[in-house]
Amino acid sequence: MILNISRRVGRALLVIFLVTVAAVALLGVAPGSVATVILGENATPEAVAELNARLGLDQPLWRQYTDWIGAVAHGDFGTSPITGVGVTEAILDRMPVTLQIAVMALAIALVLSILLAVVSAATQGSLLDRGISALSSAFLSIPAFVAGPVLIYFLALQVDSFPVSGWSHIEDGLWESIRSAMLPAIAIALTEIAAFHRILRADLIGTLSEDYVEAARAKGMSRAYVLFRHALRPSSFSLVTVAGINLGRLIGGTVVVETLFGLPGLGQLVASSITLRDVITVQGIVAFVAIVYVGVNMLVDVSYGLLDPRVRKAVRV
Repeated sequence: MILNISRRVGRALLVIFLVTVAAVALLGVAPGSVATVILGENATPEAVAELNARLGLDQPLWRQYTDWIGAVAHGDFGTSPITGVGVTEAILDRMPVTLQIAVMALAIALVLSILLAVVSAATQGSLLDRGISALSSAFLSIPAFVAGPVLIYFLALQVDSFPVSGWSHIEDGLWESIRSAMLPAIAIALTEIAAFHRILRADLIGTLSEDYVEAARAKGMSRAYVLFRHALRPSSFSLVTVAGINLGRLIGGTVVVETLFGLPGLGQLVASSITLRDVITVQGIVAFVAIVYVGVNMLVDVSYGLLDPRVRKAVRV
C-alpha cells in the first residue's frame, strides 16, 4: 500500500514538474517581455534592462524556474509584477467561478448521459436508441465556442431566461448565480454528454449480457431494478474515470467560455496573463490546475473499490 501511494505521489510530482516547465519554456520563446508591458513600447532599452534585473527576469529560464520552485516549496506562488497581487490570492479569488462552471457542466453531463445511456441500453437497436445515438453524435460535433453564441441568441436574447454575460456571486443570491453560470455550463456540457453517453452505453450493454444479470432477470426482477441495481454500478468504471479526468480538464480549460461570456474565472486570468507576459501568474495557475488534475485522478482510483466490491477483493488478494 505504501509503495503504491509513493508511486502515485511520484508520478503526480513528475506531471506537475513537466507541465510547469512546458509553460515556462513556451512563454520564454514568445516575443516581448513583461518589462515592455509595464514601461510601454517607448521605454528605453536601459530602462527595460533595469526593470528586468529588478524583477529577476534577466536570469536564465532554468534559474528563474528553480527560484520559483524554491518559493513554491515554502507555499509562495509569487506575486504578479503587473498587478502586484499574490498569485495564490488571485487563484482563490477566481477559482469559485471556474469551479462552479466546471462542476455544473459535469453534473449536467452526468445526469443527462446516464439517463440517455440507460434508455439506449434498455432499447438497444430500436428506433429510440438510434435517435439518441444520432443526438449524441450531434452534441459531440458542437464545440463550446459554437454552442455558446447559439445558446446566447436563443436562451438569452430570444427567450430572455438567462443573462447574456456577466457573473453573479453566490453571496448575491443562489438562483442568480446559477442563472449566470447555466449557459456557460451547458455550452461545455454538450460534448461531455455525448462522450459519457457513448462510454456508459457500451459498458451497460456488455454488463447486461453477464450471467449474474441474467440470473437476476430469471428471478423475476423488473428491468428497471436490474438496470439500476445490478448493471449500472459495475458499468460505471470507465464513466467515473473519464468524468474525473474531465473535471480536472474543465477547471483548466474554460478559457474560451469564460472569455465569451465575460466571466472572471481562472481561464480569463490565464488568457490575460499570457497576453501581458505575466509568467509568474501563468506558472502558478498551471501548477494549481496540474495539482487539481492529479488529485482528482487519485480520488478516481480510490472510488473503484466503492463502485464494485470485486475490486476491493482483488486488492486484498
